This record gives sequence, structure tokens and C-alpha cells, in this order.
Amino acid sequence: MSEQLQSFLDKWIPTQIETGLDMHSGDPSSWIAVWSHRDPVSVFGAGVRARSGWDDVLRTITWVASRFGDCTDYDYELVSADVDGDLAYTCGFERYTATRPDGESITNELRVTQIYRREGGAWKLVHRHGDHPPDDPPE
Repeated sequence: MSEQLQSFLDKWIPTQIETGLDMHSGDPSSWIAVWSHRDPVSVFGAGVRARSGWDDVLRTITWVASRFGDCTDYDYELVSADVDGDLAYTCGFERYTATRPDGESITNELRVTQIYRREGGAWKLVHRHGDHPPDDPPE
């Protein structure tokens, strides 16, 4: 693993966990802070078809956070990542247990690919694709 990639992951993975806990507890502020507010930005979410442009992405982030009340467990499993100049990506699995505002408990696993752009020396999210993984076929 390159030094550049290791440096990126050392900073990003703890951020992924912190912002994931916050988002799934109904507080989008830390997640909003790690996104680029400069177009182009986009999201393909497990609960939305596609959103593009900061205004639409922000509305989506706020809506997703509003669907959660408390996150009791959050885990991120990195599958692959790379950095090339001012662009980086991660692919992994997000797993969490949270409650809805009405108290309903939800346990979820998402397959997540994220793209980052370096802006002013900081890594910012510019694209996220999250979906529910299919069942593996029998071997």
C-alpha cells in the first residue's frame, strides 16, 4: 500500500465511522461537512434513485438523516481503495443498527462506493453510491 493511500485511509476511515454514527442517529452535520459543496457532486442512494448538484445532495442528506433517531452500532468494512493525485475512492460495506424516530429498530447492510476530491488540502466526498447487496449465489 502506498504512503499516500495509507495517509488517506488513516484520516478517512475514522471519519467514515463518526459520520456514519451521526447520520444514522439523525444528525447530518458532520456528514454535510465532509461533502464538497462545489459541483459536480452526486449521490445514488439505497433510498433515492439519483441526485446531482449540491442543493439536491444536501436535501437528500437531510432527508436520510431525518429517517433515523439513534444509531447503536455502526461498522465499516473496507474492500478496496486507491488514491491518484487529487482523486480517491473507497469501496466497502456499511453495517448499522439504528432506530427510526418512531422507535422501530432497523439493521442494515449497504454496499458503498465513494469518490473523493482533494479541495484546499482536505478530502471531500463528491459521489456516493450505496445499495443493498444481492444474496451470493450458492457455490
